[in-house]
Amino acid sequence: MTFLEHLEELRWTLMRSAAVILAAMLVAFFWKELVFDTIILAPRDPGFVTYRALCALSQRLGLGDALCIRDLGFELQNISMSGQFLTHLKVSFVAGLVAASPYVLWELWRFIAPGLNDRERRAARSAMVFAGLLFLLGVVFGYFVIAPMSIQFLGSYKVSEAVRNTIALDSFIGTMTSVPLWTGVMFQLPLAVLVLARLGLMGAAVMRRYRRHAFVGILVVAAVITPPDVTSQILVSLPLLVLYEVSILLAARVERQALAAEKPRTPIAQAR
Repeated sequence: MTFLEHLEELRWTLMRSAAVILAAMLVAFFWKELVFDTIILAPRDPGFVTYRALCALSQRLGLGDALCIRDLGFELQNISMSGQFLTHLKVSFVAGLVAASPYVLWELWRFIAPGLNDRERRAARSAMVFAGLLFLLGVVFGYFVIAPMSIQFLGSYKVSEAVRNTIALDSFIGTMTSVPLWTGVMFQLPLAVLVLARLGLMGAAVMRRYRRHAFVGILVVAAVITPPDVTSQILVSLPLLVLYEVSILLAARVERQALAAEKPRTPIAQAR
């Protein structure tokens, strides 16, 4: 294909992707009860699955109702004439983008795959699947763990009983959309370490040497984004610690593969 033919193919790839995103956005726009009441606004209900699980854990640990959440302590309000409509549009766009992302990735794969050899194609396919699974796990973890805990803590926090918490709708929506997305990005740590290890920029020895520093940083992050209790901090810190250890194993594996590739071949192997 010529350069102009590549541009034409790219144009059609982007147009098909945009059409699917628009279609998914329209579906999300007309199914606003599912998007808002069932998904986004669900964590403000004390009966949300995360709060019920914390209450059950509290009972099992013999803590009584220490971790049970009966009232989130805040109300949502809209203070702009077009606030709810614009929020509806923004959330529909984000929902459409997330729903259409598998198709968009498939379109991009169709565009770049013909320019790769078999080995590069297998590596790229594995990397895309790995990144997608990690991102999905991060989004689920952020939605069911980090976002509800953040909402419960920040929404019920008071400097004085004379001050009543009334949260703006766009602030709540921003938290519920940004926290899971950023958690999904944070869960890309093993893949990022794998790429850096293949480039020779990071090794398993360095990560082991600074393991304590990394653990302290993870605990600090968990303490900031969770309510001030040890159980919540552990629930948030544990997956991040596991990801760090998995990253060390991946870096060590890449180093072993690099050393094996650099070893001189034996005379028998050379004769073959």
